[in-house]
Amino acid sequence: MERKSFQAVILMRLIMNKRKTYPLYFAAPAFIIFIILFLFPNLISFYYSFTIWDLKNAVWCGLDNYKMFLTDPGLMLSIKNTLIYAVTTCGLKVIVGFIIAVFLTSGLRTKNLLRSIVFFATLISSVAVGIMFKAMLHPTKGIVNTFLQLFSIQGTDWLGNTGTALGSVIFADVWKGLGIAVVIFIAGIQSIDRTYYESASLDGASKIQIVKDIMIPLSKSARNSVIILSFISGIRSFELIWSMTKGGPGFATDVLGSVVYKEYSSGYYGLSTTGNVIMLIFVMCLAFPLQKFLNKNEEV
Repeated sequence: MERKSFQAVILMRLIMNKRKTYPLYFAAPAFIIFIILFLFPNLISFYYSFTIWDLKNAVWCGLDNYKMFLTDPGLMLSIKNTLIYAVTTCGLKVIVGFIIAVFLTSGLRTKNLLRSIVFFATLISSVAVGIMFKAMLHPTKGIVNTFLQLFSIQGTDWLGNTGTALGSVIFADVWKGLGIAVVIFIAGIQSIDRTYYESASLDGASKIQIVKDIMIPLSKSARNSVIILSFISGIRSFELIWSMTKGGPGFATDVLGSVVYKEYSSGYYGLSTTGNVIMLIFVMCLAFPLQKFLNKNEEV
């Protein structure tokens, strides 16, 4: 009997160990993909950022690339533009996206059609959106200035003026990315228990009070998701800006992504790789604390 009980204990331990290791088989493919497509390229980029290379030969240069990149006169302006771009696009997507989502979760009969129309811009590539807005904002042939002339308003060179170029690109980015924000907000609002609305109606709450006291607090998870996604997208922005202004006029719309691309196109591969590493560190230093702060507030 003792021998049988001992064998049973050993068998149970083997079964428990198999149960513990069994989920690892499911995680292994994702872990392998993560190593191949993310970890390994980042380690290689980190190495090449300390070298001068021409895609064939690499010569170690230490921190010279970092010193040269950080002393570039256009870098500080590009960092400033990147922060302005990321914060502004993020804020507008959150505010405008929530307002549209509230409107599209009401009892409107055509709300499904309007949801499709709002989401349509997300399906268009960033380059196509950039080309479209570049044509619309043309100083003489663009539809925007042509429309303003109907009201005797003199338009400006929206993309050629240093005072309006960055704002014009921001508007185009918000137009394109608003669909994702609206969809996330709609999902967050629709996940709210209907009993909250019923209780508010019985208490005689107005629509504004329902939005303020129910929708805004209880859709916090959706709002946090929109903030994180929009902010990271703003920091990593490149395609839309390049297709509209190429960082101009001058350096008015230069962001980190466009500065890195200019270094690549000029043949400074080691220096441009340094820029990519700096941009990765920049994203991590801003996005991770922001996500931690939002998650902390969500739990409160």
